[in-house]
Amino acid sequence: MNIIFSLDEINEVAQQIIAQNPNKVILFHGEMGVGKTTLIKCLAKNLGVDGATSSPTFSLVNEYQTTTNQLVYHFDFYRLKIETEALDMGADEYFYSGHWCFIEWAEKIPNLIPESHSVIRIQLLPDGKRSLNLL
Repeated sequence: MNIIFSLDEINEVAQQIIAQNPNKVILFHGEMGVGKTTLIKCLAKNLGVDGATSSPTFSLVNEYQTTTNQLVYHFDFYRLKIETEALDMGADEYFYSGHWCFIEWAEKIPNLIPESHSVIRIQLLPDGKRSLNLL
């Protein structure tokens, strides 16, 4: 799936992503400030998360519950110094839990990523729009 969108269309993009039935472990790639966290917030909302969501930059993971009692985990590994830090906090248990796992900065933990996963790449275009590829 390839989409060009503006940030005011991000909620519709989240709906389209969910409609594609991706793997529940999704890696988000893109430069800082491109909108990865904003997209993850919209995905969580579209999955039924009612409460406030935020970036887990300092806590590494935030857990949310949907209105249908599904769990959604949002990881941000930007501040990780070594991969074993993610292992020490039990990342692998989250990844194989069967729940939604949205992972920012997955390149910091290459050996922990499950074989079955989807990838979203977001790129900022010169006109301010974003290009999104779901693989």
